[in-house]
Order: sequence, then structure tokens, then C-alpha cells
Amino acid sequence: MPYRETVDVLIIGSGMGGATFAAGLAPTGARILILERGEQLNDSPALRDARAIFQKGVYRPDEQWIDGAGKPFNPGNYYYVGGNTKFYGAALFRYRAEDFRPVAHRDGTTPGWPFPYDELEPWYCRAEKLYRAHGALGADRTEPHHSEPYPFAPVPDEPAIAQVRERMTRAGLSPFSLPLGIDVDRWLARAPTGWDSFPDAGHGKMDAEAGGLAAALAHPNVRLLTGTYVERLLLAADGKRIAGAEVVEGGERSTIAAGIVAVAAGAVNSAALLLRSGDGGLANRSGAVGRHFMNHNASAVVAIDPRVVNDSIYQKTLGINDFYLGDGNGGLPLGNIQLLGRVTAPILKSSIRMAPEWALRMMSRHSVDWYAMSEDLPNPASRVTIDGQQIHLDWKRSNWTTHLKLVAALKERLKAAGYPIVVSKPFDRRTPSHQCGTVRMGTDPATSPLDLTCRAHDHPNLYVVDASFLPTSAAVNPSLTIAAQALRVADHVARAELRTNGD
Repeated sequence: MPYRETVDVLIIGSGMGGATFAAGLAPTGARILILERGEQLNDSPALRDARAIFQKGVYRPDEQWIDGAGKPFNPGNYYYVGGNTKFYGAALFRYRAEDFRPVAHRDGTTPGWPFPYDELEPWYCRAEKLYRAHGALGADRTEPHHSEPYPFAPVPDEPAIAQVRERMTRAGLSPFSLPLGIDVDRWLARAPTGWDSFPDAGHGKMDAEAGGLAAALAHPNVRLLTGTYVERLLLAADGKRIAGAEVVEGGERSTIAAGIVAVAAGAVNSAALLLRSGDGGLANRSGAVGRHFMNHNASAVVAIDPRVVNDSIYQKTLGINDFYLGDGNGGLPLGNIQLLGRVTAPILKSSIRMAPEWALRMMSRHSVDWYAMSEDLPNPASRVTIDGQQIHLDWKRSNWTTHLKLVAALKERLKAAGYPIVVSKPFDRRTPSHQCGTVRMGTDPATSPLDLTCRAHDHPNLYVVDASFLPTSAAVNPSLTIAAQALRVADHVARAELRTNGD
């Protein structure tokens, strides 16, 4: 097999983990190569075309995974520079401090994290600066300690959403401004749409490409190679270190050697890569690679008031955490609530295909669209496996009773706020609702593939820096937590590996 080149650091994947890890290491001067199986998204009218995105699925990959019942499905993961963040809602939450400790739920108790919130807090601050987080402290009672304020003021409510905020407050809730990685003026200058599920090509959304990757590529020692699929990782002669990777580019196979390898291909694909890289999988002494898959329990909740027009464009500026730490009556936690991006008639048409778009337009004109999200608990039977190149994902959804209670609580408050019609629909496996947990970190090599710096217990130069490392899913968007940990791990690698190697 042709030998291509040798680099100091090889990063597999350009999503939130890989891009941010590269940004953290770039100032060291190490030769860093980032591999991305997809290509860069170029600017085009389709980027803001709801029919193209939601009805025609022009950006969805032509890919099939197999579910636990043996049925194929299209998973809805995206393969572009920036990974799934190209389509994310730019919500930049910190995990709550309580999420780092064991949390009791109806279906069980989470294991917590192997270190407390305070360990990650400085890296949250750095991640918020890198991704230009807009937010405000004080309104969210669950917000953990911040040693620094948000870098930018919150994205303003549109007038229709300011009225929603008032109605929800009168209904006894405490809405707060969502922490967002968005320059709303730049975004709207391109086209009057929301950003949730709309990809960006440099017009104000701080996805992994605009944030971490741009910062990394500003350094001459960092390169990005697109259209390159990593077939497997290669062991060195000692059977411990990772020598590099076998890659396929344009139908041609070659080998890239590396001193350090960081896997960041996404929770499913990272696990699949490790599993197909050796007999029984790499970093898998524990047998935990691919296990403990989590995907948030999530539902869309639509509140309709025929008397009021919602003429907002982007909508997504409010969050509600009144039920995050408890159900409001002394009971167990339920989860997070936040506004979705504006769900217009073309978007509704993608799931209500029998209805004419004019009728859906009338519905959308009077509706406000919410996203209810509850924690999924780690379960070793919820797992990723492979059969050759075929990925099997057997998601064992947990804590669903909790989620139904969250949806019911939200519906009750929406009706108290004066919305006579409230309907909900859960998201299914085709929507990757924050997939995580398949290569989790921990202190015990017998139960966790990674240590507290996301380094494999079994391989001294192998790291996993995407959502795979998360030991719990919490009930907030994980992007900022992934970025914070990637920066923390990059700092460790820079101090313990790269500078030592250069001495």
C-alpha cells in the first residue's frame, strides 16, 4: 500500500470535537492534518431553501444503517466540513453542575462524570470565546458558575417572541435567553430564514468550520484534506501505539503515519472505526467500544393561538429550565425546553405530506414551535456494532416516561399561557438528536475505553475527542461541552506530548 506522509497529529473528522481540538493544538507548531470524508459546503440558494433541505433532503447522505430489528434506515448524519454542526441550532449550553454528579431519574441513575464541573469551567470560558457565544447570566436558575461573562450580549427576541416570553412568564415559568453562537445581523443579511437545520457558508453561524477549524487553519502548520475516508487505524509493531491510518481518497488507498491520532468522526462512526481497526476493536479491552449509545429523547411541541400572528423569522431565542432539576413538585428531573427555529409551511410539509402547503402556512402563521429534550441514560445494550462496512445501531431508548412527563408539563403551561391548541410529535431515529457515549471516558480501564484526558487506556497515542467520550447525555445540547473538553485535552497533549517530543 502506498505510503503517503507522516504528521505529528492526525485528526479524523472536522466536526465540533476535531475542529476545536485542532484549534487548541495549532499554536504548538506541530504538523497537524485533519481528515474529512466529506467536502466543503459552498454557498448556494439551496442553503436557505426549506423545500430543498427538508422536503428534498438534498444534503442528507445516501447511507443506510441497520436498526435493532434488522431494518435499514437513513440516519440523517451529515458528512461535510464542520460535520453535523453545519446543520445545528447553534445552542451553546454548558452542562449544569449537577450533570457532573450522579442524577436519579425514573429509569435509573446516571454515573456522573469522573471529574466535577469546576474542572471543565475554564475551558467552557475558552470555548465560548472561540464560538462567539451570545448570552446573559442571571435568568436561568440552573446556570452553573461562570468565572467570566458571555463574550456577547444575547440574540434579541423578535417582537412576536418577546410576547411569547411574557406569556410564558405569566404562566409561572422563567424563560431565559438561549446561549447562541450566531451573529444574527450577518445571518439575516444573507436571507431571512432561521438557522436551526439550515447550513451556513460563512454568514454568521458559528459552526465547527467557522469557529474551531477557521482558528486552526489560520496557522500554517495545519492542513485540511477533504474527500478522504479512513478505513482503519494501524497498530505499530509493539501492538500498543497507533502507527497511523489507512485512508481512501478518490478510490486510491494509502497510509498516513502519525505520532498522535485523534478520532472525531462522530459517536457512531468513531466507534465503528475503532471496531473495524482490529480483532475485537482497538481501545476495547473493556468491551465498551460502541456501547452506552445515547440519543436525547426529544419532541417538537407546537402551540397554536388563532388570535395571534407569529411573524418571527428566526424565533430561536428562548429556553426554559424550570423542569431541569426537578418536576416542579419535588419530583425527579424532566429536562430542557427551548424554542425551535421557525417551523414554516415548507418545513411542516416534509412531515405532513398529505396537507396542502397553503393550509400549513395558515397553521404556521399562528404557531410557536418548541423543542422538549430529556436525558437518555447510558445502557451497555444500546450499542453500535459492525458487519464488515455495515453499521448496526441498536438504540435502546431509556427514560421515556420522564420525557412524556416533560412534554405534558410543557403542554399544561402552554395552555395556561393561552394557547388553545397544543400538539406534539417525537423525533425518531432518523434525527440524530445529539448522539453520544459510545467510547466513554472513565477511571477504570475495565469499564471505559478512555481516561480523563480522552486518551485510550490501551493505546498511549490515541485520543477520541468527539461526543463519543461523553459518559452522560445530560439534557442540554452537548456542542459546547464537546468543545470545552477538546480544548482541555488539546492543552494536555500540548504539554505532555508535543513539547516533550520536541525537547
